Amino acid sequence: MSMFSTGILVLTLPLHTLRIAPVLSSAAQLVERILYVHLHPGLNLGGGGQPRPVFIPPAVDLCSLITRLYSNAADVCAHLDVRVLLTNIHPPSDIGGPFPTPQYLSHSPEVLLTDFPLQDPAQSNQVTQCLQGYAGRCYVCRPGLPSVLLQPLLATPREESKAGPKEPKEERKPLETYPDVVVGGTFDRLHGAHKTLLNMSCLLATRRFIIGVCDRGMLKKKVLKELIQPYNVRVEKLHEFLRDVKPSLRVEIVPLDDPLGVSVVDPLLACIVVSEETRKGGEAVNTKRIENGLPALVLHEIHLLKDVHHSETEDEKISSSSLRSRLLGTLLIPPKEAPHLPLQPYVIGLTGGSGSGKSSVAKRLEALGAVRIDCDELGHLVYAPGTAAYHRVVEEFGADILNEDKSINRCALGKKVFGKQERLKALTDIVWPEITLLIKIAISQAREQGKDVCVVDAAVLLEAGWTDMVHEVWVTIIPEEEAVSRITERDGVAPEDAQRRLWSQGSDAQWLEHANVVLSTMWEPEVTRKQVTRRSPSRHRTPIFGQFGQFLIQKVFTLKK
Repeated sequence: MSMFSTGILVLTLPLHTLRIAPVLSSAAQLVERILYVHLHPGLNLGGGGQPRPVFIPPAVDLCSLITRLYSNAADVCAHLDVRVLLTNIHPPSDIGGPFPTPQYLSHSPEVLLTDFPLQDPAQSNQVTQCLQGYAGRCYVCRPGLPSVLLQPLLATPREESKAGPKEPKEERKPLETYPDVVVGGTFDRLHGAHKTLLNMSCLLATRRFIIGVCDRGMLKKKVLKELIQPYNVRVEKLHEFLRDVKPSLRVEIVPLDDPLGVSVVDPLLACIVVSEETRKGGEAVNTKRIENGLPALVLHEIHLLKDVHHSETEDEKISSSSLRSRLLGTLLIPPKEAPHLPLQPYVIGLTGGSGSGKSSVAKRLEALGAVRIDCDELGHLVYAPGTAAYHRVVEEFGADILNEDKSINRCALGKKVFGKQERLKALTDIVWPEITLLIKIAISQAREQGKDVCVVDAAVLLEAGWTDMVHEVWVTIIPEEEAVSRITERDGVAPEDAQRRLWSQGSDAQWLEHANVVLSTMWEPEVTRKQVTRRSPSRHRTPIFGQFGQFLIQKVFTLKK
């Protein structure tokens, strides 16, 4: 059956009989990108007439269902962007009003799916037409949208008892709602836990929803903060998600530069949504509000979603930090077009700041069969007495940079250029072109030897313009405080000197702009090894790193097509 980019799943079964995981798993076989979920328990698509969209009151069991939906989605179809739509869910006071005009979704649906149990196969066409008509009155859909009934994976009435006990009557109570609701978070790469939090907030809010999004100082202690999406990207993703989920809600998104933010000064706020993890933060908000002469907020607590796929270095709960760690060693952006470069050997440019573990990553790649081109060693060759660069450097910077044996004292030379841009440029204008020639020679030799992969290990890969000689750029990153600790221990320098060295090299953000692959050595060596081999043939169950080049070359051809 054909795959569709975007689909709408209309759930009609009573909540206590709904088997979410099989339904989502089945839907994931048809939809590959975005799956909108429309909740309408009790909807009859086989009654012969055209069912009319109606409002459903928010209730506690709906909250439980939404949590289960996102939790199951993270487990069985994590690649799908699942969005539970709340357009037809309103407080009782609004239920009698007219249903709104069809809602525009951010991504036009290409297929309709439903769990409606078909009793008679002969009614299939009737149910399909009914589903198309119903969805078309709720959302803007093109006529004749393909429709699929997911009945084979659903429990029949006789199996209802096997689907689990009915929820207690006391749980099926109305949900308390509030005009103005607030929530805070990083919201990096929206995942199931974020969506649960946002959906719950949308159910609770009837008028206005304020979101504080962590920025600047609030990001400093985040794991792999270098990979956090820019603030404007996170805000744009939030707006799109919330426009789809509940377009009638007035959404205000503000930067959160401190733990409390707007929640302690807005007099109209009535409720703050927290998790078990952030409840203390909510209590701190209320303490400050009372100090400011404002009423305390209702704390509505939601449960964290467990991450069944977490590794030993990741959180047990679904979290952005775990998702960021899973990006390490993967292709973040496609390789650039490089028609001027031969495809063999496939050349990786490896760079990163001092202390980031760049050399250890290069050695791991070398152990897997790659030819390592150490640009620091090439620099030593360029400075060797008798070379053209040697004479030009001595002429430019004076004989006082020489040791007794007439070799260049790189420490003395460094002092003459450190912090002096013009002098540093004069040096690099001499040295970098010579190193460039040596890199090209080393790559040519690897080609003649039939090698598949070369790794150009260079701290100044970007500054020297050597990215023109590589197919991919790999960047190693490490928290600044960890880099300072490593440099002081390795080189025996003071922390202040290590800090200045890092600042002189540029920021991780500058490197990451050019990174096809990012790695981090902040965990145990085994974790780094797994990152390094994520783009290796381990996926193809072969230990021969020599085929890594063929794997990457094939990937490039695929991307170009």
